[in-house]
Amino acid sequence: MDKQYWNFSAGPSKLPGEVLQQAAEEMLDWHGSGQSVMEMSHRGPEFTQICDEAEADLRALMDIPEEYAVMFMQGGATAENAILPMNLIARNASHSADYVLTGIWSTKSYKEATRYGTVRIAAQSHQDRQINGHTYAPWTWVPAFEEWKVNPDSSYLHFCSNETIGGVEIGALPDMSSLGAGSVPLVVDASSHFLSRPLDIRQTGMVYAGAQKNAGPAGVTVVILHRDLLGHALPYCPSAFDYVNVARERSRFNTPPTYAIYIAGLVFKWLLAKGGLAAIEAENISKAKALYRQLDSSDFYCNAIQPEYRSRMNVPFTLRDDSLNAAFLEGAQKQQLLNLKGHKSVGGMRASIYNAMPMEGVLALIDYLKEFERQHG
Repeated sequence: MDKQYWNFSAGPSKLPGEVLQQAAEEMLDWHGSGQSVMEMSHRGPEFTQICDEAEADLRALMDIPEEYAVMFMQGGATAENAILPMNLIARNASHSADYVLTGIWSTKSYKEATRYGTVRIAAQSHQDRQINGHTYAPWTWVPAFEEWKVNPDSSYLHFCSNETIGGVEIGALPDMSSLGAGSVPLVVDASSHFLSRPLDIRQTGMVYAGAQKNAGPAGVTVVILHRDLLGHALPYCPSAFDYVNVARERSRFNTPPTYAIYIAGLVFKWLLAKGGLAAIEAENISKAKALYRQLDSSDFYCNAIQPEYRSRMNVPFTLRDDSLNAAFLEGAQKQQLLNLKGHKSVGGMRASIYNAMPMEGVLALIDYLKEFERQHG
């Protein structure tokens, strides 16, 4: 490739170049097996090695103890919005769960869960709010943990720790005992910042994430579940989605997304070689600080998110003059800055700067932001 392109897609997103190069080299013959990974039996020794290594490397990256099952599933986080209540909402006799709504994705999770039991809203940011003298629009701020109202008889509490569309990130995990719900397991949809920062899995009952942001290609969903939560599936839960079956068979109850698991495993090895999650977090902090600093340097651009909850991964922004949007995107394309258009539900622009986006790409975007403002400001 003669030109250097920078892909700011929110997902499927940029993968590490080293991972793609290795996958290309191994495409026709994996480790002398005479087979492509795509051709292997999911129960054969070759793929068993690939899948088991991927699980072991993920456990090492996240310090996942054995009391948690690691499952590679299909359907993305959207399907998991249905699969998890089918498995967990009957854990307590109430057949109920609590959800925190901080944007479009958590709202979708909540609406899906209502099909399977009684679902309550523990907190939400669906209205304007005054914070430190500034008015924040719906879905641009986060209710403080002490505002979360969790029912102690709930089967679980669910929240989305990074809203991909809105650019809202909750970096910390709530202390469930301080919320008066110490026995209620915390379920976290971590899809769009999964593996971008350390996460204490021991504070959660379950973490799930679609891989296509930071962990691999579309097609595989990572589910990390405390084994104490197994065995509560509703009677009509399909057997392929019953966590008991998937955990017992180490993700091979039925044919899993084999090639996607293989690529995810290469990403895990890439992260380990870089020094793990603490090292990648330091890079992500630097990238996000640089981009937000530029956006905040004038009133030509605006990021409207409550500052302490600005996402390091997904950076939405608008131009002072919306009539310039088309020109901005056209100019970005000419500079090989790809997929900067914001989600259709919110408009504007969005730069997703996941793990695989190097600082060089962020600096290229910053240079373009400066030049576009110079020409049109």
